[in-house]
Parts: sequence; C-alpha cells; structure tokens
Amino acid sequence: MFNLNFTILYVEDALTSAKLYAKLFGFQPVEASAGFCLFHFENGNKLGLWSKHTVVPATTLVDGVELAFPCLDETTLNEAVKLTASLGLAITQPLTAMEFGKTFVVTDPDGHRLRFFVPSAN
Repeated sequence: MFNLNFTILYVEDALTSAKLYAKLFGFQPVEASAGFCLFHFENGNKLGLWSKHTVVPATTLVDGVELAFPCLDETTLNEAVKLTASLGLAITQPLTAMEFGKTFVVTDPDGHRLRFFVPSAN
C-alpha cells in the first residue's frame, strides 16, 4: 500500500549539511536552498535535509535518527571508516562485531547517527 523511499532529516543548516552529505555520497543534491536540500539515489530513494528553523509545522523533535548504510564487504567498510574520519565525523561506536555483522557508527553535526555495516552471513 505504501512505499517508504523518502527520508527527511531536520538539520541546523541545510546547505552546510548538504556539503557534508555530498562528500559522503559522492554526488551533489538535485535541489539546494537555504531551507531544504534533496538527494536522489540511483535506487529511487531520496534524502531531504530540512532546516529545523523552517519546518512547517514547527518541530519539537530533539533527538536524531539513525541511517544505516550496508557495505558489500569489509574492504568497503574500512573505506567508510577512512572517509568518515576525513570528514571529521564523531565516532559513536568504533568498529565492532555484533550479532548482525561488523559495524561502526558516527554522528553528523546535527546528532544523526550514521551506521555502516557488513551484514553477517546467515
């Protein structure tokens, strides 16, 4: 009935956040303004970055969300570690083996958690 393919993160500054995410994703947003930036992915998913100061209706949300990025293998996961470190993202969880696979978590400047992982072979 419904297809979830569009996520919106509330951010302090949409253009500043878009610069960070463009470096992370390796491509530019298709829409960019002071209040809202939009990324389109090849698989049809979309990520919007909306200034929390312009959201209508106004938001009272204070906690961030977690975005999960599956990696094909440990080499890709290790590349993600290097990339996020080069972007100055704060490490919330260092590389850790967990039940679902090997993972690490960083946070963006707005407190949103970005989890990168290699799923375990089941």
